[in-house]
Amino acid sequence: MSEQNRRPLPHDFHPPVPSFTVVSDDVEPGGTLKSAQVYAEGNTSPQLRWEGFPAETKSFAVTCYDPDAPTGSGFWHWVLFDIPVDVTELPAGAGSGTTARSAKIEQSAGLPKGVVHARNDYGSRDFGGAAPPPGDGSHRYVFTVYAVDAEKLGPDADASPAVVGFNLRFHTLARAQLIGEYENPAAG
Repeated sequence: MSEQNRRPLPHDFHPPVPSFTVVSDDVEPGGTLKSAQVYAEGNTSPQLRWEGFPAETKSFAVTCYDPDAPTGSGFWHWVLFDIPVDVTELPAGAGSGTTARSAKIEQSAGLPKGVVHARNDYGSRDFGGAAPPPGDGSHRYVFTVYAVDAEKLGPDADASPAVVGFNLRFHTLARAQLIGEYENPAAG
């Protein structure tokens, strides 16, 4: 995908908020995603660590979004919210580990109790790795950590990424983002 054809990021349409810092042992800013974060290879959520968020933060949300997906609406790879304010790091695999299922709740083994995984655009409640169509060019994978003004955002695990984004629009105090890229070359 050429630079001029890249689509806006999801929060480009939200009111501006302060930023803070997110870093990863697995995602290099502007670098190519590792095979561990590719759907057909490792399909493992990356390690993320954040700091510098506002003192009034009550919880966090984490998303991964591909604005360059050829869908007209991008593609949500990960939607996670109600992360307790004392959790400032997710280990690799936290969003893609085994799950315990109870009624409508699926809890990944690497996540604190009460954290909510909404369905991603693969239709599952976990991290779904990069999988751009072959030959579609480089896609951006935007990992965003949101500092939220409430302990509970409101939606449940059946919420769509759009509903979660709607709620984040009104409850985000600050945002941190990390962007990696991945390209699936055309078959040979």
